[in-house]
Amino acid sequence: MSRNLGLTHSDIEDIIDYLCVVGKHRKVHFLWRPSLKDPSDDFVLELAVESECDFIVTHNIKDFKNINKFNLKAITPQELLRNIGDIT
Repeated sequence: MSRNLGLTHSDIEDIIDYLCVVGKHRKVHFLWRPSLKDPSDDFVLELAVESECDFIVTHNIKDFKNINKFNLKAITPQELLRNIGDIT
């Protein structure tokens, strides 16, 4: 589902600039490959583990099975929005 958020290109650039300012550069020291069915998704898992994330937000939940051993849960964008109270 696509939503028009009413953001201008300038708004989007401001958001990206903000994320770059508050984000923390992390080096991945351990490679957990192969861990997932689709090897091209392994880098997402490695980044999430290194960043100590709680969730991986994806439309492809099935591609991230068995990530609970890394103390992670795969959720859809809709579930994320529900969790933060944006939609019911």
